[in-house]
Amino acid sequence: MSSTLACLGKMASSSLPPGFPPFKDALKTPVFLNHSASAHSDQDHHSIPTQFLWPEECTTRALGELNEPLVDLEGFLCGDRDSIIEAARAVREACIRHGFFQVVNHGIDPELIQAAHDWIDPFFRAPMETKLRARTQVGSMWGYSSSHSERFSWRLPWKETLSFGFPESSQESVVKYFESTLGEDFVQTGMVYEKYCEAMKDLSLKMMELLAISLGVDRLYYRDFFKESRSIMRCNSYPPCRDPSRVLGTGPHCDPTSLTILHQDQVGGLEVLSDGEWQKVRPDRPDALVINIGDTFMALSNGKYKSCMHRVVVNKREVRRSLSFFFCPSPDKPVRPPPSLLANDQSGRKYPDFSWSEFLHFLGKHRRADSGDTLDRFSDWILSRSPSSPPSPDQEPTLTASVRALTLGDQLMNQHVH
Repeated sequence: MSSTLACLGKMASSSLPPGFPPFKDALKTPVFLNHSASAHSDQDHHSIPTQFLWPEECTTRALGELNEPLVDLEGFLCGDRDSIIEAARAVREACIRHGFFQVVNHGIDPELIQAAHDWIDPFFRAPMETKLRARTQVGSMWGYSSSHSERFSWRLPWKETLSFGFPESSQESVVKYFESTLGEDFVQTGMVYEKYCEAMKDLSLKMMELLAISLGVDRLYYRDFFKESRSIMRCNSYPPCRDPSRVLGTGPHCDPTSLTILHQDQVGGLEVLSDGEWQKVRPDRPDALVINIGDTFMALSNGKYKSCMHRVVVNKREVRRSLSFFFCPSPDKPVRPPPSLLANDQSGRKYPDFSWSEFLHFLGKHRRADSGDTLDRFSDWILSRSPSSPPSPDQEPTLTASVRALTLGDQLMNQHVH
């Protein structure tokens, strides 16, 4: 526990389009990159580039396995009352403890999930010149990144990513993104991901209903709040490393978004911080989807549900792949908990009103994702911008990071991209 604290202190229809064939032409041998400081393949090197090294207290491996609930959504989706109650109970317990659970019988076509993996595989195996067509530009979250080296120069994650938005606009479709950045060869990939993102949004809205039920508020409150959304899709590839004990695929962080839905392959590597210790998430079922709470939903729950602190470790032998869908609110919609939730909370407001666009601005200008206390610091920043106009009593956080006696539980509930 002490080493963990030291580290944190430092730092719609879901089926495929008609006639879509499965992808069968992927290379059998992974191709890794040697791109400037982000040298992923170290087969010709005797040491790991220093930019990737993490302090020993941050890379201590998990010993136990997380006992997270596997929530069966079949009864919930069918409207069975007893099943709804049971699912809500399991979700509530998990979200209060660590903000993490998995779901099965979620209604997403397994062929669509497999296609999403299959059709992104050629991108990660492609030559660097192909990937750089989608290179992340300064000031943008979208595009290809090799270890986020365009943003940071130390403690780099041992991974490659391709990120793009799901704006739900025919003028800015996922298909158009792939075609405009990577060319006609990737149009079908864009079609698969357009479909995948639609399915993830549909599931996210259903999960918002379940979360509302679990919190005892109007079932449609959060669903209505997210009716207009602008979400983020990220495809992740974690190459093997000669000495995985010195690096991290993704450093410890909480997602700043509202909800993350992730599908991972069977390699393993995801870990969650629970009760002060890192716990392994074993990928037992290929049909399961990982769900974790992010900072924005923690604010929407008035701090009742934890933003999940998690990380990814790598191994010596196998590539790990995962698909992350980050569910985000409309950029300028005020983020505030349901009035009924506040009415029953004697401790008052934990966080001031804010917008997703404000949060993104703060993240881009002020914080690294692995700093460990982002939501508290963001709240203080929001309050400091209007010193002459303090929030009304029901908006003012009762305890801010600057005055809180940080217990481990407090620290984990207020942390800050996966």
